[in-house]
Amino acid sequence: MATQTAEPNAVIKNSPEAVVVRFAGDSGDGMQLTGGQFTLSSALAGNDFATFPDFPAEIRAPQGTLFGVSAFQINFGSTEIDTAGDAPDVLVAMNPAALKTNVGALKPGGLIIADTGEFTKRNLEKAKYEVNPLEDGSLSKWQVLAFDISALTMESVKPFGLGNKEALRCKNMWTLGLALWMFDRDRQPLIDWLNGKFKKNPVLAEANIAALNAGHAYGETAEIGGQLHKVHLDPVETPAGLYRTITGAEAVALGLVAGAQLAHLPMFFGGYPITPASSILHYLVGLKEFGVTTFQAEDEIAAIASAIGASYAGQLGVTSSSGPGIALKTEAMGLAVMTELPLVIVNSQRGGPSTGLPTKTEQSDLYQAVYGRNGDTPMPVIAARSPGDAFDCAIEACRIATQYMTPVILLTDGYIANAAEPWKVPDPASYKEFPATFLTERNGPDGTLLPYARDEKGARPWIKPGTPGLTHRIGGIEKNPGTGNLDYSPGAHQAMTDARKAKVDGVAKSIPDQDVCLGNTSGKLAVVGWGSTFGPIHQAVRRARAKGQDVSHIHVRHIWPLPANLGELLKGYDRVLVPEMNTGQFKTVLRDQFLVDAQPLNKVSGQPFTIAEIEAAIATYFDGVPGNAGGTELPADKTQLPTPESGHDDGSLHPDRQSPQSSKA
Repeated sequence: MATQTAEPNAVIKNSPEAVVVRFAGDSGDGMQLTGGQFTLSSALAGNDFATFPDFPAEIRAPQGTLFGVSAFQINFGSTEIDTAGDAPDVLVAMNPAALKTNVGALKPGGLIIADTGEFTKRNLEKAKYEVNPLEDGSLSKWQVLAFDISALTMESVKPFGLGNKEALRCKNMWTLGLALWMFDRDRQPLIDWLNGKFKKNPVLAEANIAALNAGHAYGETAEIGGQLHKVHLDPVETPAGLYRTITGAEAVALGLVAGAQLAHLPMFFGGYPITPASSILHYLVGLKEFGVTTFQAEDEIAAIASAIGASYAGQLGVTSSSGPGIALKTEAMGLAVMTELPLVIVNSQRGGPSTGLPTKTEQSDLYQAVYGRNGDTPMPVIAARSPGDAFDCAIEACRIATQYMTPVILLTDGYIANAAEPWKVPDPASYKEFPATFLTERNGPDGTLLPYARDEKGARPWIKPGTPGLTHRIGGIEKNPGTGNLDYSPGAHQAMTDARKAKVDGVAKSIPDQDVCLGNTSGKLAVVGWGSTFGPIHQAVRRARAKGQDVSHIHVRHIWPLPANLGELLKGYDRVLVPEMNTGQFKTVLRDQFLVDAQPLNKVSGQPFTIAEIEAAIATYFDGVPGNAGGTELPADKTQLPTPESGHDDGSLHPDRQSPQSSKA
């Protein structure tokens, strides 16, 4: 089949700082495995990287259909990498549907590698193509390298006697071999991995290794020309230490175990499978030697109820879920608040409402985390900004839960849970222990027991059931402020509500002051983020500052209570912009708490922000402001921030144009 060429030389130059590659194919083509192993090769090559696995919502969509496409994007290079990349330099499309759903994201002049063996009439029809895009000139603004990967794979594994179906399953290894050649990577670690993976079936191991080598050899010998050549990326300069690749789900699991160890407690995890939170349970199952008990419950309510029971019994109770599962756990969260027991609740956010977008990312559960329970039910909320940061955030959640006798919500999202990055393994000795204590004798006057007496932090004592002489009432009905006896009189409810609020508010005394990630502590514009928006915000602010623009990046980890100095910090800037993957939830919290004119930049497409989207929003402030980029003065009413060009057909990226006053109406 003829190959189209837009330019004689590929968009990728020799020795670039970073390259973005996206592998895309049917959900049965092994794209996640291919991307994962290419990520491993990037780590071993010493590159910094960030990944974005993009799964289809259906467990097994019909083969070759648009809604069955699975993709894996990696941004890797010899410089600091904070995001998975705005647009791919290279798109590997294993079938027409993969091409159609992903080609729009490819950079102009970028390289498409397509498997012509899958561009059959039937597959083109499934992808809603009337004519073959490899032949009609519609891809002329990109470079196209189209050849029959399917046939080449079949030929490479022919000596092993595999059936057609098994042979074609090796296509991803052939493609990976070609990618390893393109980016000057060593095949031996992948060969070792394949031998280990198929230890019980050496024929499959040998077949996959043969496909890997064949793809690599194709790059060496095909003499294709300008579209394809070897590119080398130098290792990134990093501080000395032990590094590993880690996903957000792995980091949460390890952080929870570390937190339990620092609290000197065994850990009980009660969970129910739900995308994208299930991986945390999967990882914890393998950590039993650290005093971890895992329990897969029959539903979400049973999962959190079992964790509360474990906390009552003297262990660190943990549960996790995603948005709709968190909604089901809500009543039990209120029970944990009322009983004042430590509990860690991990919410790996996904698109909603209801079932929503099961495999896509969003930040739309912030209201649910901060406000979403019946009654006045305050609860600390922490948000991780990256896969590696999730480790420290999980430890912090354990600290607050055990020291303040309260449930704590840890927010991640689908992007953080599935994405991977290099992580410097920390020195365990660098973490301060926070051992939990249990009441072992009566604490009231004249030998009485006061199970709801409070320490200097406002926390009540933790009493293990069965401790001699410490029998007490516990449950969801309001208690007497000291004795814990049932008491739902007006005075008791007022006092206990105030005490529970004061305890959570007091958490702010034990958290660091809010810092500025990049820029100055005052100025013209602060871009304030939380959660997984860190990478694109940081890079966009870095680019804007390189242009001389007075913009700073603030990223908030403690969502509730907020850092004590945050209000004064924000008031030092003329404008505050809050990018988030929802319709403006954190913006509302900041307006409510600090009366600052925070302006939102919203995106709810199920995809992370790109750097360009945030950079464009920053530019709308600096374009036309004297002393910034020239032009005329901003109008006196600065409540409107012009809308950046988002490039999304759904128009989901837009600033909210309400003023603080109208938002409170």
